[in-house]
Amino acid sequence: MRPRPPIRPRVARLPDLDGLLALEAGFPGDRMNRRQYRWHINNPRASLRVLVEDGRQVASSLCFFRAGSDCARLYSLVVAADRRGGGLGAAMLADAEREARRRGCLRMRLEVRADNSGAIGLYRAAGFVQVGELAGYYQDGAAGLRLEKRLAPGARVRA
Repeated sequence: MRPRPPIRPRVARLPDLDGLLALEAGFPGDRMNRRQYRWHINNPRASLRVLVEDGRQVASSLCFFRAGSDCARLYSLVVAADRRGGGLGAAMLADAEREARRRGCLRMRLEVRADNSGAIGLYRAAGFVQVGELAGYYQDGAAGLRLEKRLAPGARVRA
């Protein structure tokens, strides 16, 4: 078996749209569409990153950055179903955190489906703590959890 190359996500580009949509199709509900992805690729207040292996997108992340805010928002982190459990989610999360720090953010916040135990485990292992519960947050009525992490010493997690 040949060793896997290092995980190196890159900035998403317009030719990545089909791959992004294919990844998104594996996520239950609240999916982004082509127009939304196209917007985020060109949005200076967003960071849309992809991981490509053997010509196929296997993971993506999308973070938002508000002017005047020290808190990045991880809006989406998707790993292809056949690649889950191999560390890609953790690598994409670490990549998103690096970008947030590079942009001067002290905290990162996200929402996750309360029934997504795999994602919740990933986020908790990375140091995220629950700061809120969101009843009926998703389109299908599923509850959500709001999680947050300090990205810099001295930053306070806010409820």
